[in-house]
Amino acid sequence: MKHAVQIEVLRELLQQLDEGVNADAGGVRAAPAETYTCPDLAKKEWARFFRGHPQVVGMSGDLPEPGSFMTTEDFGVPVLVTRDRDGVAHAFLNACRHRGSMVEQAPKGRKTLFTCPFHAWTYDAAGALVGLPMEAHFGAVDRACLGLIELPCVEHLGFLLVHPDPQGVIDTGALFQGVAEDLESWGWGRYVVGLEQTLDMKLNWKLATDTFGETYHFKRLHKDTLANNFHGDVLSYRSYERNHRMILCLKAIDALRDKPEAEWRIEDGGFPVYFLFPNVVINVGAHRIAVVRVYPHPEGPGRSVSKISYYFAPEVLAENPEFAIAFSEGFTRVVAAEDYATAETTQRALASGLLPEVLFGRNEPPLHHYHNTFRKALDLEPLPFLAPAG
Repeated sequence: MKHAVQIEVLRELLQQLDEGVNADAGGVRAAPAETYTCPDLAKKEWARFFRGHPQVVGMSGDLPEPGSFMTTEDFGVPVLVTRDRDGVAHAFLNACRHRGSMVEQAPKGRKTLFTCPFHAWTYDAAGALVGLPMEAHFGAVDRACLGLIELPCVEHLGFLLVHPDPQGVIDTGALFQGVAEDLESWGWGRYVVGLEQTLDMKLNWKLATDTFGETYHFKRLHKDTLANNFHGDVLSYRSYERNHRMILCLKAIDALRDKPEAEWRIEDGGFPVYFLFPNVVINVGAHRIAVVRVYPHPEGPGRSVSKISYYFAPEVLAENPEFAIAFSEGFTRVVAAEDYATAETTQRALASGLLPEVLFGRNEPPLHHYHNTFRKALDLEPLPFLAPAG
């Protein structure tokens, strides 16, 4: 983030504190209960946002060197992601071209060859079929046509992107629209992964994302946790076509009042949070980030899986190897035990069929933005503002 932008944001947060105001969406909107409960809507979301859209599968640090690999099935397609001998990232359908068995089942590791356990057909990190036992017995085949099925894969701004459709297109300009300059400035491509967690919860995937969308609840739900370090009811917010940037306000910002602006740094008073459409939330601390990817569960709209990965500047973990555990424990203590646990009660109420809607206040602009973004992508009408009281 450019220093001029950091100063702009910190000024804004200090002004909000002084004036007792917050980011303002301009009104109150109502989201119908079916947003979180409708099976037909969930099927459309799965097809449009996950099977038909590029996915962030991780960060560059997940493939730290040539020969590194990772696997995922988070969006319904078994995927193998590799880094070849030249350092280039590739993605493939994780299926042998003989009988379709997965050629790799470990979540991560380092290999130059991938061998199917069924009949030992073997592929290199670029997907080429390089080994076929008893080839004369099997019969004549064209190895050049039987490499792993390649999926579009791009490494950009420290992110690893894969499209589940072999014919899909990854448009990085569109995917990072509005936030690319910020993300490039952080230099996350050099970060290393410290720890990973999975939260399987009984709440809709959008309801999980909602918990990252406002600071109204900080002084209430998080009164004994986040509220110790954050000012609630304060937010710097910028929305773009599909993405957005929030800057939460640290209580430490008050110390900046006595410093010249030339010495201000965003991490001294703000906590950036980025949303990448459709399902990625990035929480930015000093030399560390928590990347949350939220997926629907095939079981139905009332369940979701959050994959949380923690990345660090290499020197941070070198100095304190235990920091990854401490950071992750603090993060999930808030997200799982407070945010998600409360949202699970919301999901149960919505599933009863008696609660017709939930409200998004004018002090919750991120909720307005990404719900209308989701709706637009599904060709639905935007959520209207409620008529003013009186």
